[in-house]
Amino acid sequence: MLAAADQPNHVLSIAEIAATQKSSDDKWNNVPIAYWGTADLVDGKGTQTGYFVDDHGADGRDWGTFEGQCSVAGGATTIEGTWRYTGGSGKFAGITGQGAFKSKLTPPVDVECSWQGVYELVATRAHGR
Repeated sequence: MLAAADQPNHVLSIAEIAATQKSSDDKWNNVPIAYWGTADLVDGKGTQTGYFVDDHGADGRDWGTFEGQCSVAGGATTIEGTWRYTGGSGKFAGITGQGAFKSKLTPPVDVECSWQGVYELVATRAHGR
């Protein structure tokens, strides 16, 4: 975190979160996720924007962006916003989708995130002779 001296209680921060997901969708259950976000807060309120990547191992990866509103209260940070896919590789090449998320970060290491939304995978076909 950096205190910006342009006005009282102005803080800039950067975060990196890495975890394993739990999902009812087998394509995302037990899949590692990482995200990187930057926040700009004044008096404990502001915005966070960033990037995420899901690593599906040999099946490929998907990635995207997010943006949300942040608030800090009682030492915990809450972020609510939207996300969207911007690309993928392997079986996730051409993925599209978007949705909403809510995260709560409680120091020193507790992070709880909920991501909902829709996605569509590009169907691939093998062409033979």
